[in-house]
Amino acid sequence: VTAILLALALPSTLPWWLTLLGIAFAIIVAKHLYGGLGYNPFNPAMVGYAFLLISYPRAMTIWLPPYMLSPHPLDLLETLRLIFLEELPTGLSIDAISAATPLEMMRTGLSMNIMISEIRCNPVWGDFGGRGWEWLGNWYAIGGIWLIYRKVINWQIPFAVLGSITLISGFLYMLDSQCHPFPAFHLFSGGTMLGTFFIATDPVTAATTPKGQLIYGAAIGLLVFTIRTWGGYPDAVAFAVLLINMAVPMIDQYTQPRVFGSQI
Repeated sequence: VTAILLALALPSTLPWWLTLLGIAFAIIVAKHLYGGLGYNPFNPAMVGYAFLLISYPRAMTIWLPPYMLSPHPLDLLETLRLIFLEELPTGLSIDAISAATPLEMMRTGLSMNIMISEIRCNPVWGDFGGRGWEWLGNWYAIGGIWLIYRKVINWQIPFAVLGSITLISGFLYMLDSQCHPFPAFHLFSGGTMLGTFFIATDPVTAATTPKGQLIYGAAIGLLVFTIRTWGGYPDAVAFAVLLINMAVPMIDQYTQPRVFGSQI
C-alpha cells in the first residue's frame, strides 16, 4: 500500500531509480526503523515523498501537461525510454515537454499580481481546476466515498479536511475573488483528494478518537491551504500530514471520551 500511494503522488516521468529509492526510504526508514507495522508515527508514503522532494527537487517538479495540450506529446515507448533510460527523442529537452501544474501556475501568477480571471485564460484550465487534474480529483473522491460507505475509513477525517479547506478558501474568496481562487480549485487540484481519503486516514498515524479525528483533519486542511497560499511549495499535502502526525499523541490524549462512572 505504501508503494502504491507513493507512486500515485510522484510525477509520471520520474526516473525509475528515484521511485525505488523513495519506496525503500519510506518502508525501511519511515516504517521498519520505528518497529514495523503499527509503530510508525509518520505516514511512510509521505515521508518518502518529502525525502524525494527535498533531495531531488528538480526531478520532483517535472510534470507533463495533458496530452491534448502538449506541444510535443510522448508516446508509450518514448515515455518508457524517458523513465528507464532518461532519454528523450532527438531535438527535445525536458523543458520542452513539461509544464507548470495548475497550482504552480496560479501561485506564480498571483505573485506577479496577475488577476485570477487572466490566469484562467490559459488553456490548461478546466471547469474549476486544471484540465485533467480535476478528473483525477473526482475519481479519488468517488473512491474515498466508497471506502466510507464500506466502513473502511471513518467520515470524520475527510469531512474535516475538506471542510476546513472549503471554509478558509471560501472566506478569502468572498473577500477578494481576484486574489484568492474559488474553493473548488483547492479541492480538485494537486493531491487534495488523494491525501484526504487515502493518506490522512491512515489508521496507524491518524488520530483515533472521533473528536480527535475532526481536529486532526481540520488541522491538516488548514495547513494545506496555508502552505499553498503563503508557503514555499505549491502543493502541501505531504508536509501538512507529516506535521500533524507529530501532534496525534497530544490530540488523542486530550480527546479521549470520558469513561462512564469515572470521577470528574
